Amino acid sequence: MKKFLAILLTVAMVFTFAACGSSNEGSGEAEGGEEAEVVKVGMVCIGDDNAAYDRNFYMAADAAKERLAEEGINVEWTYTYNHPEGDPVAVDCEELAEAGCVAVFCNSYGQEPKMLTVAKDYPDVIFAGLTNEGSWKDKLDNTVNAFPSIYEGRYLAGVAAGLKLQDMINNGEITEEEAVIGYVGAYTFAEVISGYTAFYLGAKSECPSATMLVEFIGSWGDPTMEANTAQDLIDRGAVLISQHSDSTTPATTAQANGVPHVGYNISMSDVAPEASIISSRIDWTNYFCYVIRSIVNGEKVDQDYCQHGLADGDVVLTELNENVAAPGTAEVLESVRAKIESGELQVFDTSTFTVGGQEVKSAFALDTDGDYAADSEEAVFDGAFHESYFQSAPYFALRIDGITLVNEAFS
Repeated sequence: MKKFLAILLTVAMVFTFAACGSSNEGSGEAEGGEEAEVVKVGMVCIGDDNAAYDRNFYMAADAAKERLAEEGINVEWTYTYNHPEGDPVAVDCEELAEAGCVAVFCNSYGQEPKMLTVAKDYPDVIFAGLTNEGSWKDKLDNTVNAFPSIYEGRYLAGVAAGLKLQDMINNGEITEEEAVIGYVGAYTFAEVISGYTAFYLGAKSECPSATMLVEFIGSWGDPTMEANTAQDLIDRGAVLISQHSDSTTPATTAQANGVPHVGYNISMSDVAPEASIISSRIDWTNYFCYVIRSIVNGEKVDQDYCQHGLADGDVVLTELNENVAAPGTAEVLESVRAKIESGELQVFDTSTFTVGGQEVKSAFALDTDGDYAADSEEAVFDGAFHESYFQSAPYFALRIDGITLVNEAFS
């Protein structure tokens, strides 16, 4: 174990991420010239710097480190890489805890089961399952979940897509019937379904004739498969591409075909400047600061970080690519954002979609596998399906009209 840790720390120090520093980089001087205490924090990553998903976390870790330093809390981050699930995750969690980390963040769905096997042995360490849902339900006080309300950002990004489609219709580039969105999806469960449905509803609010094709890859990230899937969707008639997958290849494939694109996790305008309009992403900075600050101050960390979205700055959009976006997009996005933040606009307003031609009046009426509502709660009330209301992890899994699944092989 110690040998593994030595190798791990060496690797961490030579990576070029600003957040991944040695203890000297994370240290500072307290008042009176005394050396300030360094707070060690670890993160188990599903990928590395080649994945847009993980880069989003590194950016947040950097920002949290800078913000906390202004408060006199000096943070040293240590990362492990390319461990999506299984025993390597348990080893990583154990090694990070043994190294003195006060918090260990597991940054992807699938890592949580093995994280939980280690957490019980380190009750003084907070283990956070990000984009997971099991930790807040267990009997351990030191395991927590977090999942900001990304569906709000997905809807807003969908608005930008819808404006682009309607602009293409108005300019005679496509017909109303040709306003087909192609969506590269990871897996066929609630997190992905919630995201692509929110995106579609946002697009349809600006382009009423829009329809969507969703094709799953059975992986969070596979650059080649993502590119091939984006190409297949374009070949099937998609005139705009979006994604819930971890690489930038859907964006570059869209650009190669002269098709606009809306991304996820990071701005993709640098790799596809002629195609990518905007991206939605979770900004984990607030959560990292909250957890680390709470530990330092001896305060309890909430077991489920729930109902944090656009209004809190936990969900954001990247900079709009004005060269690709439809005219007036920035102004519409600001207006819609304000309505979401105030509660005037509900993303899953049940009057805006149907399932099998019928308006949804109860989640239970369509709940055949326990997937649609959190625990035993009724998610449909006050005219909307209230996503991430009872728990942070998404549970919207309705198959609404207007969206066609190309395949259903992956879950």
